[in-house]
Amino acid sequence: MDTAQLSHIQEVLDGAVASEYLAGASCLVFQGGKEQGYWQAGLADRENKTPFTRSTICRMYSMTKPITSVAAMILLQEGRIDLMEELACYIPEFSNVNYCDNRGFLKESPRQITLKDLMNMTSGLSYGGDGNENRIRTSELLEELQEKAGEDDCMDTAEFAALLGFVPLEFVPGSSWEYGLSADIMGAVIEKASGMKFSDFLRERIFAPLSMKDTAFYVPAEKQERLAKVYDGSGKGGLKLFTENRLGISNGMTRPPKFESGGAGLASTIDDYMKFCLMLLGKGSYNGTQILREWTVSFIGSGVLSRRQQKAFDRTQPQLPGYSYANFMRVMKEPGRSLTISSKGEFGWDGWLGTFMLVDPVNDLTAVLLMQRVDTGMSPVARKIKNIIYTAL
Repeated sequence: MDTAQLSHIQEVLDGAVASEYLAGASCLVFQGGKEQGYWQAGLADRENKTPFTRSTICRMYSMTKPITSVAAMILLQEGRIDLMEELACYIPEFSNVNYCDNRGFLKESPRQITLKDLMNMTSGLSYGGDGNENRIRTSELLEELQEKAGEDDCMDTAEFAALLGFVPLEFVPGSSWEYGLSADIMGAVIEKASGMKFSDFLRERIFAPLSMKDTAFYVPAEKQERLAKVYDGSGKGGLKLFTENRLGISNGMTRPPKFESGGAGLASTIDDYMKFCLMLLGKGSYNGTQILREWTVSFIGSGVLSRRQQKAFDRTQPQLPGYSYANFMRVMKEPGRSLTISSKGEFGWDGWLGTFMLVDPVNDLTAVLLMQRVDTGMSPVARKIKNIIYTAL
């Protein structure tokens, strides 16, 4: 790669910090089996003047989803789950699902949610809101979860999934696409199928083999000083410290949670998450350790929605033209439609606080960007850096 071109990444990060778009960030790029560069800027903790470094621990939020995907794929390749199985086989509360029609009336669903529906976000589960009974009742359940996040009497992963089974769906499973709680429910499925607590399965089958020593659903006391603070840049007067819980995730992450969110719950470092990405780039292997089989990784990176599902994805994810979606990740199908320079087959995802990852098998390329900025997702910073990376090839 052209290192002079890659040096513009530092300029982008410095500019984002100087403008107070974010407090701090880091970026790591690997290509051709080598680290091509690491860049950092700003502070992980503005109040204590702590720099943002390679050892900074960040809340991954939705970048938890690709890890949940890999956990499910481990079970898939071992014949322990089947994507056409009904969710109710693992969580009986989903046996008699209703859905909200376009007038808001409840109707009995003509078919059940399958595990493939979960993996592709075509289950009819949402993240709540208003407008129909699905969104209202999902919001109420999330509020209940939020109130007790990190406490002893909080519901656990299986209990949350069971309660969600009584909430009507947004639509008939498979008939549309909606970004929602599907990965959280897959966490409960993984527990049932494996006979292990979700966090134990992730640690035993993914984190320990890849030496991801700083990745977990909480940050122990001896590592707390490395946990970045979260900042909100949506108001006037620059960045403000944000300390609220979100989606049942405790902001402080000080203790092992009862609710282990497969959609949003993990914290990690840039080097830990890069090991995960390098495993995917390495056709399921990293440093001689095999997590997935080659054909399993190919399946993950070649997913696509149906035409009807794709229309809903395009409508609700306008920042991702050219992409389809499967296995809890975006997948580039039409680079010419994209808002960034890209390559067919590139896949990955981002998180609520601006974390971002990409894996590009064609160009033997992977990148991770970390920050902790409220309500960010696929940020302008990520788009700029992605353009820099591809034009450095």
